[in-house]
Amino acid sequence: MKPADSPFQQLVRRLRQMEIRILKAVDAQLQGNFHSVFKGTGLEVDEVRLYQYGDEVRAIDWAVSSKGHGTFVKTYKEEREQQVLLLLDVSASQQVGAAGRRKLDMGRDICGVLALAAARQDAQLGLLAFSDQKELYLPSGKGTHHAYSLIKRLYELEPQHRQTAVAAGIKQALGLLKRRSIVLLISDFIDADYERELTMLARKHDLVVLQLLDQREQEFPPLGIIPLHDQESGRTVWTNTSSAAFRARYRATYEQNRAQIGQICRRHRTEFLSISTADDFVPQLVNLFRRRNQRGGRG
Repeated sequence: MKPADSPFQQLVRRLRQMEIRILKAVDAQLQGNFHSVFKGTGLEVDEVRLYQYGDEVRAIDWAVSSKGHGTFVKTYKEEREQQVLLLLDVSASQQVGAAGRRKLDMGRDICGVLALAAARQDAQLGLLAFSDQKELYLPSGKGTHHAYSLIKRLYELEPQHRQTAVAAGIKQALGLLKRRSIVLLISDFIDADYERELTMLARKHDLVVLQLLDQREQEFPPLGIIPLHDQESGRTVWTNTSSAAFRARYRATYEQNRAQIGQICRRHRTEFLSISTADDFVPQLVNLFRRRNQRGGRG
């Protein structure tokens, strides 16, 4: 009798199935032209040429164009070796959600699928998991062994701190990255004062922002006066959850948080995707990769 697979083997098989769904779907939508989930990573300027109708305004080289000899745009080439960093928020607010479907579970699954995809495409991939401290850092590497090691370490991780500091996590990433990379920043963004750091990250690297949401955060059930425990501060406060004022404040805070990161990303022309734990994230990632391939991965 064949021995039963270990929990880790079952996990890898599940992630492989997701990866295959992504690759098949993108292949079909791009009519076989899809060659890399991470297309556009590590782009460097190759040369400049005269602007042609249909070129993206963002590609204009203003320094060259200002010399008065016409409008020039930058052309790019892909570096031989693509480098990717997964930047994952593992603070206590990520624990929200049904068993096995928490925001943290979804974040881990996304990282796991991308690690397998990176191994298949021979891309250098690293991981930085953060709360308000560095929880886990795995330097970039490539190959299947590296991907499996990353997945194992990530799923075994028990965060030591509860609070969120998105700005601090981004600063750590900026200090670790020595050349232009693709960075996937995955968080619920229940935080403030991170726009400056996110702007720096978007300017220096090819940034993709994934916001994780859970329906439980959208509408709080009217349960009367109950003790509410804040996951990150550890404080417990008795609150009338049935009052109109509380429910209006709760909904407004949720909507403000949800909208803020999207507005920041639009302002800086950064790729952004908002994903609910109730949804299948695979088709949403497929659409994201399709857009990136069509746009050449430059934001």
